[in-house]
Parts: sequence; C-alpha cells; structure tokens
Amino acid sequence: MKTARRRAREFALQALYQWRLTGYDMDSIAPQVRAQKDFAHADGALFEALAHGVAREAQALEAILQPHLDRPASALSPVEHCILLIGAFELAHHPEIPYRVVINEAVELAKTFGGTEGHKYVNGVLDKLASRLRAVEVAAPRGSRS
Repeated sequence: MKTARRRAREFALQALYQWRLTGYDMDSIAPQVRAQKDFAHADGALFEALAHGVAREAQALEAILQPHLDRPASALSPVEHCILLIGAFELAHHPEIPYRVVINEAVELAKTFGGTEGHKYVNGVLDKLASRLRAVEVAAPRGSRS
C-alpha cells in the first residue's frame, strides 16, 4: 500500500512533468492534479511543497545537480529529470527527511515511471548530491542518525 507521502511525490512528478513539457504555470497545473480521483489519499502539503518549490527553484536545483550528471540536463529523459529535481529539492530543503528516504523514494518513482535503467542513474546522481548537501548525515554511523 502506498503511503500518503509516496502518493504526493507521484502527483508532484505528474505536475512537474506537465509543467516541463507544456510550460504552463504551476498555479494552473496544481489544481488539475489535485482534482484527480485518488488525490485525497495524498499528503497535500508535501505535494504543494514539491510541485511549487521545484517549479520555483528549478534553475538553482539544476545548477546543484549538473556537476553530478554525465550529460546536460536537457539530454535527460523528462521523467528522470523531474525525479532528480524532486530529489534535489528534498535533499536541499527537507533535512527532516533522511537522505536515504529521499533517494529511495526517487528510485521508486524512477522504477514506476522512468525508463528501464533510469532508477540506477537517479540513485547514482542523488547519492553523489547527498554526499555534498548532507555530508554530515551521510558520514554519520548508521545507528546515530535520527
């Protein structure tokens, strides 16, 4: 069974995918996504934070991702690009979510919505980014993290 937070990430991915492909404003896309039948089972606050936060900060997020990419962001699949943006946003702005959870959730999104091997790429990029953005958390012994 999917958690409300996983559903929020899935809906955020759908909204961001539409935003990237159409260029429409997130303020017009988010209500359409919220109107979907299963949205009531999602964490609405997390959806809003991710969809609007990533759309607002996409340029800065791409800048922190780029050193860890093996190609320009424009050459990534749109789905995996959006997943990486979501992961980068969570790593940068949600320290209350353990970095391993952020990476795992992004990998699960990539397995569900991305290409055949896309989840491996997402995992590698976000692992490198976590080492940079959350160096203390990544370096801490596993049992000492909260």
